[in-house]
Amino acid sequence: MKGMLLYNIYRTLTYSVSPLVYLHLRWRKFRGLGHPRRWPERLGHPSVARPTGPLLWFHAVSLGEGMAAIPVIKHCHRLRPDLTILMTTATYSAFEVIKSRLPSGVIYQFCPLDTPAAIDAFLGYWKPNAIIIIESELWPNLIMGASKHGIALALLNARVSTKSLIQWSRPLLLPLISLLLSKFSLIVPLSTSQAICFQLLQAPPSIINFSGDLKYAVHEYDDSEEYMGSIEDLKGLLDNRQVWMASSIHRGEEKVMLEVHKGLVRMIPNIVTIIVPRHPQHGKEIAHELQKEGQIVALRSRHEMLTPRTNVYVVDTLGELRQLYRITPIAVIGGSFLPSLAGHNISEAAAAGCAVLTGHHIGHYSNMVLEMQRVNPMSVFQVSGKLELEEALKELFSDARLLEARRVAAKQAFCALSSGIIANVWNLLNFHIFRQALD
Repeated sequence: MKGMLLYNIYRTLTYSVSPLVYLHLRWRKFRGLGHPRRWPERLGHPSVARPTGPLLWFHAVSLGEGMAAIPVIKHCHRLRPDLTILMTTATYSAFEVIKSRLPSGVIYQFCPLDTPAAIDAFLGYWKPNAIIIIESELWPNLIMGASKHGIALALLNARVSTKSLIQWSRPLLLPLISLLLSKFSLIVPLSTSQAICFQLLQAPPSIINFSGDLKYAVHEYDDSEEYMGSIEDLKGLLDNRQVWMASSIHRGEEKVMLEVHKGLVRMIPNIVTIIVPRHPQHGKEIAHELQKEGQIVALRSRHEMLTPRTNVYVVDTLGELRQLYRITPIAVIGGSFLPSLAGHNISEAAAAGCAVLTGHHIGHYSNMVLEMQRVNPMSVFQVSGKLELEEALKELFSDARLLEARRVAAKQAFCALSSGIIANVWNLLNFHIFRQALD
């Protein structure tokens, strides 16, 4: 009863701010922060026609979650060609990368904002039979609207951050969260500890099942020839050079990586450091600052070539990270060297056979690190900061056997943990969702 009261308050508040949301979307369009033409999709207005027949809606907020959803979408598309699949994300970066990786026939839209009008318009038009949400998108209007229309709900790779768990467990919010979780037919948590979190939030135990982390399933989707061709060209330029890569770097972390780079150059003059910022604009800023210092830098978006004098290669493009891992023996995963950060997916680097290093600020990715280290203790090396990272890299560059051992360990741990995940997810969806929604 209290949960429903809280939801009605939330619905009223989101209804009252809807005009401001509309103005915010127009402002983002003006600033170039969203898609210039497709922003009305965020208000629930479709840009393509809905085909006849049953429809599955997959929703992932951003690029990482969207990439995790692709193998499941491909599996569904292959085994149930009678279904129309709709995928939504919220971010423009996800749209730019994912749109070319989906099977032919999958519809891609930007997700509606969680206002009553946008959700009602979206559900009324697309009429999905089931909604499959990735990770932690618990939006009240979406979930209650789906329940009202009898739409089956699943939460895959489900997780709750420590901060969210504390907030959602408070007496004011717990009745609402408990109400929302009760509307799901299936919750597939990332780990046992995450399952406990959902039980603490009063999710029905009967709907909690395990499959494995979808982010291990990176080998399930193919690379485009366009990406692979350009990466092969880069690989040729890196032959006979010592190479390491710092990927998914956030603001502030570039200082750590570039200080480490300076230390390595003194020991290995022909070294190349590849910097891949989380956001492309940050890459341009890094390159500009390095050039002001007189360093020889190549910027990928400008198609600048590596020369024998180039020591830093800045990748300010999207969607190439998985291929870049294939041409570097060592990957340092960013988003983990500052206390305000919470880590990034390490499985892509492990799948490519890189020696994997990360900081200690890794949030829910701590489960992935622990799992891989449990399979093989050498699979992931955690370092506490600049000095430890520099020493670890110097050791790897000076000891070919150690480097090879860490590369093999990472690949071995990945293979052990990635086996059968998509089949497990499919079986759970088939039993808990498709039988209810499609038969």
